[in-house]
Order: sequence, then structure tokens, then C-alpha cells
Amino acid sequence: MQLQGEHYSAVAEALRAGDLEHAPVTPAERLLLEFVGTLTRHAYKITDEQVQGLRDAGWSDEQIAEAVYDGALFNLFVRLADAFDIHPPPIYDTAGVPPAVSDPDGS
Repeated sequence: MQLQGEHYSAVAEALRAGDLEHAPVTPAERLLLEFVGTLTRHAYKITDEQVQGLRDAGWSDEQIAEAVYDGALFNLFVRLADAFDIHPPPIYDTAGVPPAVSDPDGS
């Protein structure tokens, strides 16, 4: 899923707001995003059944692995930035901190 360009602005806004429920994505994409959410919040809760559900939705093992690698890498970046109190200059995001990252519970 590529989120660049005006065509994907509704998806990007919903995800930025942490509103996966209303994000206009396919059922397969929603399942993958939910999986990455589990990886981010509770990686130890990922089950074989969840991974099989992704396969059944059409995701290949390579795509699932890439989602894990990307999710883990972004989590590393966020934790490093938090640990070193690194904040991007406001000019990079004039709308402020997205609700999806400002709510520690992800709810």
C-alpha cells in the first residue's frame, strides 16, 4: 500500500488520526495494519492463527516478513527518539503531533 498523492489522502488522514476503523482500505490491508498494530503494542501476542489469517487474505510470507521488519524498524526509531528526547522541528509537521502517535494506548 503506497500512501502518496491526493488519491490516498483519506487513508493517510485516517491513519494519522489513529482511526483504522474508518480508514478506506481493503479488508486485506486492514488485516495487515491490525497485525502491525499488534506488533507495535504487544508483539508477544502475535499468533500463528493471525499470521495464517494474513496468508488467507492473500499476503505472501515475504510481505508479512517485510511488514514485521518495517514495523520493528519504525518502533526502534521512535524509541531511540524518545530516549534521546529528539523532536523534529515543527515546520516538518505543521498540524502537530498526530493523534495516532500521541496516544500511548493507541486507542
